Parts: sequence; structure tokens; C-alpha cells
Amino acid sequence: MENGMKVVKPLDDEKKQTESGQEEQTGYIRMKKFKFVMLLFFVIFITAGITTAAFAFGDQKAVNVTTVNRPEFDKLYKAYDSIQKKYYTKVKQKTLVDGAINGMVESLNDPYSDYMSKTEASDFNNTISSSFEGIGAEVEEKDGYIVIVSPIKGSPAEKAGLKPNDKILAVDGKSVHGMSANEAVMLIRGKKGTKVTLTIQHVGSKDETKVTLTRDTIPVNTVYAKMLKNGVAHIQITTFSDGTYKEFKAAVENMKKQGMKSMIVDVRQDPGGLLDQAIKIANMFVPEGRTILQTEDRNGSREKYVAESGTKITVPAVVMIDGGSASASEILAAALNESAGIPLVGEKSYGKGTVQSAEKFNDGSILKFTVQKWLTPNGSWIHKKGIEPDEKVSLPDYAKLPVIGTDAELKLYSVSEDVKTAEKMLKALGYNPGRVDGYFDWNTKTAVEAFQMHEKMQPTGIINGDTATKLMSEVSNLITQHDTQLKKAEEVVQKEK
Repeated sequence: MENGMKVVKPLDDEKKQTESGQEEQTGYIRMKKFKFVMLLFFVIFITAGITTAAFAFGDQKAVNVTTVNRPEFDKLYKAYDSIQKKYYTKVKQKTLVDGAINGMVESLNDPYSDYMSKTEASDFNNTISSSFEGIGAEVEEKDGYIVIVSPIKGSPAEKAGLKPNDKILAVDGKSVHGMSANEAVMLIRGKKGTKVTLTIQHVGSKDETKVTLTRDTIPVNTVYAKMLKNGVAHIQITTFSDGTYKEFKAAVENMKKQGMKSMIVDVRQDPGGLLDQAIKIANMFVPEGRTILQTEDRNGSREKYVAESGTKITVPAVVMIDGGSASASEILAAALNESAGIPLVGEKSYGKGTVQSAEKFNDGSILKFTVQKWLTPNGSWIHKKGIEPDEKVSLPDYAKLPVIGTDAELKLYSVSEDVKTAEKMLKALGYNPGRVDGYFDWNTKTAVEAFQMHEKMQPTGIINGDTATKLMSEVSNLITQHDTQLKKAEEVVQKEK
């Protein structure tokens, strides 16, 4: 098989001689040469006559047994042949074929459909089945831009303060505008310990900021569980990959052993992943026979996925969502909310309501394209709308602060949006930078020095790469310590008892 086409080998020629070189006597009819030639001529003549008659009088056209007549591809074939024969340099056949497929996919104007080379396909498979090396951020192409869907928990992207809907404008100085998501990912990823500089445009801002991140191994673990006060188990799902259901099931058993009385399922900043994993986890909560989700094809035909029998989780539960909850995490949240009556806490989810399928070619490349819409159990399509929580709770204002450029140097008398962001961070951490106005004055310098001394850094009073990284890291820790959404979820789930 090559490029999806079956190659049929001709049958071996019949042997007309024995191994000794003597002509075999069995299986052949002896005939004088003249008679044989005349017979052959007669057969050819009759065959030609029958063929001519078929073309002249037959209602049916002759069928080409090697190809299917597809006139819609005539222009494509002509373009291919013209480039192959007349282009000023030689072009590889694979380059033109891959380009044609890429062009078809791009014409769909669908950020979730993509054609991946063998290398890109391998990286795609890694993200859903095992650990990989990179910065740990789910991205998509939107209106020509590469946009962050969600950073992965504990990843360099999260630690650097990258947020959902931040735009990545360039990677190591190379513009990614107009690239597919997979093309951009190929530039962003790299070996653990190497650095990559992203040019970021924070959501709602016109300013550009350069952030340098050190690539790391993004772990395979996708479920994290811990016991809070009063028997409340907090189970976070960071993405849905091959082993997520098993991890979640194991986490639930572990929490039971620790005296779980209620549960918070946290899918904040979860960009989604494999549909079957979300369905399996939903089945642990949704009563048998009730709908988990519906899918709808191009003809409007719908299929329902209903909960099966089995042991169900019956303790009071709450699901936490936010703007980084997308795809499979939204499927889980909607299923538990609409079919199991479990309340949602947090902020409106991302809004991805389509299902993709991947078809693999024999050369290892993959065509990933949207095949269906998915609908909530009640039949709602949340695409580009998101899911509204029952209890809307925002994180503190400092949780929405943009990243500070780690390549810039902020010092006395500097004026910029980065300075203003740094001032807000310092104030949130308990330091006094004076007026928060984007002007790096003596008060700001004193606050920076105090922060550096507390963190056992050289007190230069200058915010450069190391200080900026540490400042953002401490703000991230502060958000975790003062997680208003989690606090609200604890209150709600204990009322559900």
C-alpha cells in the first residue's frame, strides 16, 4: 500500500521450459507456424470489429478499469502536471500532494481541522498518550493568529503566566501569523532544558511582550487529588488523554480511603482531549439510561450517548469550570450538570462544540478534521458560547494580570505597560510600589529591592528576566493560596449534603 492506493503485482509468467532446458511436452498444443499466424490474425480482426461495434452502437461508454472519472479534479491534475513539467526548479511529488491536501483543509476555515506530516502526527499522538517536551500549552489557530486555549498545570507556560486567549505572535523572532496550530507547535516544542522566546499579545492589549521559557517534560499524569477540610476531595483533571479515566478512578478510590464525604471535580484550564475518556468519567456520575451527550452529523442526524449500568459516585459533588475549560472538559461538565444535577462553579467555559476524527495515511501523516457537532444532554450547542456556571465566581484581579516580558529590563524612570503590571504584582504580594501608573519611580525601585531581598536575590532594584520570572511565580502561588473559586465550591458542595 502506498499513499492509500493498493498496488497489484502481475502474475508470474508461466514457465515454458523445464529446469533442464527441454521444452515440456505436457500442457501445450503443437501447431504449424503458418496456421498459428493466420489464427492469431483472425482473432485480432474479430476483436477489433467487436470493439468498433461497441463504440458505434452501444448505449454504454467503455469503462476505464484503472481510474474513476472525476471531472472535478481535472483542474487539479492540470495544475499538478504544469508545475511538474514547467516550474523553473524541480518539485518533489510529495511536496505538491501535501500542499494540495493542506490547501483543501485550510479552505474549510476550521481551526480544529489540520493535515499533519509524519513528524507532526507523532507529536500529536504524544500529547494524548504520553509525556512530551515543550512549554505545555494547548494552542489553536483563530482568524490567522495562534491563540492559547489553556496552559497545562505545572507547565512552563503556566508558571510564566500565559493565559487563555493570549496570542503568540512569533517564536524566536519568526512570525507565526497565518500558520496552522501544528506548524506553530513544531516551532515551540524542543528538548528539555532549551529555551524558546515567544512574542505575546495579552488578551485585551495592543502591546507586545517577549517571554523566554525553558522547555521541560510535560508529565503524563492528568489527574491530581488531595483531601481538603471536612472530607471534601478536590480532584483536578488537567487534560483528557489515554489514561485519564483510569487515573480518575484510582484517585476516587484513594479519596474514599481518606474518608471522602463530598467531591469537587476541577476542570479549570483543561483544554480537553479524548472524547471517550470524558464519556467514561461522566458514566461514573450519570444515572443509567440518562444522556451524557448527543452528536449531530452534517445531515442533522443525532446520536445519543447514554449512561450505562455500574457503580455510581453518589456523594455530593461540584464541577469547577473557567475560560480555559474546553472540549472534553465541557462535555463532562455539561453531562454532570444536566443529567446528574451537579452544580457548576467558576466562570464561563471556552466554548468548543465540535468533534474531530483522525485518518492516518500509509506514510504516517494524518488528516484531522471536524466530523460532528456535540450537543449537551438537553440539546444545546455551546460552540463559541461556552457554558455558564450556576455559581459565577471570579478569581482576584491579580489572577488576570498579563505576563511581564522576561527579555525586557525595567528600571528607574522606565515607562511601560510592563511596569504597570509589575507594580500591580508587587502590590498584590504586599509590597508598596507607590502609584500604580506604569512609571518606574523611586518607590517602585524600593519595592523591587525589598522583593528581591525577601527572595534571596541580589537587590538591584531592576526587574530583568530572573526577577520577572520569580515575581510571576509568586503571584501564581498567591492565586493558589487565595483561590476564591475553590473556596466557593467547598461552600456549595457542603450545602449539597
